[in-house]
Amino acid sequence: MTQCPNLARTLTRWLSGGCLLLLPLLGSAAVEPDTTGSAQITPPNIIVILADDLGYGDIGSFGSETIDTPRIDEMAEQGLKLPQFYAAAPVCTPSRAGLLTGRYSARMGIEHVFMYDAHDGMDSSEITIAEQLQKAGYDTGMVGKWHPGHLDRYMPWNQGFEEFYGVPFSNDMANFFFYENQKIIHEPIDQRYLTKRYTEKALDYIERHQKAPFFLYLAHSMPHVPLYVSPEFEGKSEGGLYGDVVEELDWSTGEVMDKLAELDLLDNTLVIFTSDNGPWLGMGDHAGTAGPLRDGKGSAFEGGQRVPTVAHWPARIAPGSVQNSVASFVDLMPTFSALAGVELPTDRAIDGEDITHLLTSEVEREEQRFFYMSAGSAEVTGYRDGDWKIKLPRKGYPVLIEPILKMDRYSHGLLLFNLKDDPYEQNNLVDEHPERVAAMQQIIADLETNIAAEKPRQRYMRGTRSDKKGYGPLLVKGGLLAMVLLGLVLGAFYGVYRLIRRLFKSKSVGA
Repeated sequence: MTQCPNLARTLTRWLSGGCLLLLPLLGSAAVEPDTTGSAQITPPNIIVILADDLGYGDIGSFGSETIDTPRIDEMAEQGLKLPQFYAAAPVCTPSRAGLLTGRYSARMGIEHVFMYDAHDGMDSSEITIAEQLQKAGYDTGMVGKWHPGHLDRYMPWNQGFEEFYGVPFSNDMANFFFYENQKIIHEPIDQRYLTKRYTEKALDYIERHQKAPFFLYLAHSMPHVPLYVSPEFEGKSEGGLYGDVVEELDWSTGEVMDKLAELDLLDNTLVIFTSDNGPWLGMGDHAGTAGPLRDGKGSAFEGGQRVPTVAHWPARIAPGSVQNSVASFVDLMPTFSALAGVELPTDRAIDGEDITHLLTSEVEREEQRFFYMSAGSAEVTGYRDGDWKIKLPRKGYPVLIEPILKMDRYSHGLLLFNLKDDPYEQNNLVDEHPERVAAMQQIIADLETNIAAEKPRQRYMRGTRSDKKGYGPLLVKGGLLAMVLLGLVLGAFYGVYRLIRRLFKSKSVGA
């Protein structure tokens, strides 16, 4: 980082501290919190703990009976449970991009997951949570999996994070190395200790930044496949290896909470635990479960995007709270900005809203709306309005194959569900409510028109194929050479075969 941004943050903190010293002179009424819940005299520390491919039903407070998650469940008991909370997309990259920016991935031209050979990434002009909070003097750090683009210009240090320790993309991809800020650590990663290393780095970050408001984004690589767990947790869970992995994530979360308590930071730190999308059901017993919800990762059914989410903030959240309003990743950037007293950008569409009042009270959201993104294109594939959800038609393989493949690429027509009466999305009500269907389709069309007006450049999610036009002569020569070499090899084998036969024949005659 350059000296100027550091100087600016120092001045911001100094001025903020000076204002706080003047508060007693202004009278006690000046320190009363805003009734909307969006203003804070002392901005909270903010920590987002993000699991990868964790299913809705994979923690105890959301229904798991085989995986023990006492520390996450304790967060829910002492804080807030959000049963209607959604990831921004049903797969990794677009979901994380939505979390960071408060914008749907389609606005950024992000269609799917950036592969290890992609030359593209989330545009550096996007404004992230980290960049917003820096304006309020926050220290910003990230530990764990990034994945909105792995080339230098797309990495965390160019998206508002002053510190980064982690990996550029998923743990099943090639060129999987740690980064310590901008330095690559050229050593093979022992993934058994991946969760533990992230945890140690997160605790170190909290320790070093306890004096100033900080934002820590702790993005775990697990339980994305391949699954690894440290020896201390191996074989401990009734949920098999997958359960072992999740229970280590629970331990990690507990370590973070204990460190906050040790440093007397717990009361005014907002901690949110969630997952980037639903479980990868095609991975069999190495996958989690969406509990009562339909389908999983990659799907615009509920199991693909509704994720287990809890929030903990003793200064503002009452113990045992439950918020049944619809909310999502795209609401986090506006909410954190409001808590820090930072205005949202006005030069672009921000899809999320400040939901501080949902976190800190039992007030319900006026508009219970959510748009479902495609897992393989920059398109909107569904829309929720209150209890009603529409899912657009899709072409794919026959639905009978889905129980075997579990990849959510099967064909279906237009679907309409009432999630209150039918949370499992089994009863298609399209024919019974034609006017509602038409109205909801129009809302989707309006959003897509709005997105198209921004003319987002579609991002290259993997390396482009090489053009081999003109290689004909070389291929012909290579083919002829291969045939000659094959003939020589076969001739040599035949010669050895004849020699062996002749030796055996001469021995039999001599006998």
